[in-house]
Amino acid sequence: MVERLETRIADLGSAIVAFSGGVDSSLVAALAARALGHSALAVTAVSPALATGELDGARHVAEAIGIAPETITTDELASEDYRRNDRYRCFHCKTELYGRLTEIARRRGYAAVLSGANADDMGDWRPGLSAAEDHGVLHPLLEAGVTKGQVRELARELGVPSAQKPASPCLASRIPYGTPVERTTLERIDAAERAVKALGFRELRVRHHGDLGRLEVGGDELARARRERHAIERAIRGAGYDRAEIDPKPFRSGSLNQLPVLGAATP
Repeated sequence: MVERLETRIADLGSAIVAFSGGVDSSLVAALAARALGHSALAVTAVSPALATGELDGARHVAEAIGIAPETITTDELASEDYRRNDRYRCFHCKTELYGRLTEIARRRGYAAVLSGANADDMGDWRPGLSAAEDHGVLHPLLEAGVTKGQVRELARELGVPSAQKPASPCLASRIPYGTPVERTTLERIDAAERAVKALGFRELRVRHHGDLGRLEVGGDELARARRERHAIERAIRGAGYDRAEIDPKPFRSGSLNQLPVLGAATP
């Protein structure tokens, strides 16, 4: 599989990787570094929706896998369509990102822009894939039918440091559709998650529900979270929430996609 993926990427001649530092984009970046050498570039977008620590993590991964890293600043909050936070929010966010990356590729002579989308992404609501299509972004893992489990296996095989890293999508993904995305809300979510992580929890989300911060933790940490409920609630309230609670169900990616949608509209 590695050889097949490397051949696909090598045939491009050069590429920019949309690089968050998560396992999916890290695997694509590692493959691009192996296949293209100095003709591969990993670009990380910095915005208020990027959780604290993610940029440092991305830089560490880039150094370990031997790909040149760069950062850009994106301004999705300037878009009313994004701030409105209907179910196409990710479309507007990715439109901003891929628009910037394809412009860099055009200006500097890179042949393609690559994403870390994998086959499992087809089973969830992913409007960002439509934005990728609009900008001609390629998805090597998705094209090859690589699942999330296989992504982690291949990342371990190639020695990618983020092989076991929990997913960390943008902070706006903690806000229910229909609730506007504001900088202060993103900052509150970030502070709450940092406070809970400081207690030693690893896989978590603080879902934003107005003055309530609801914590989801991984199934293997849920029993401990219940035992330490008072410390967790203090941590979340200390980040600016009036109320805090622990979701009785374990963390599940995309859980807000299952809630009623407000203000939905086509992009």
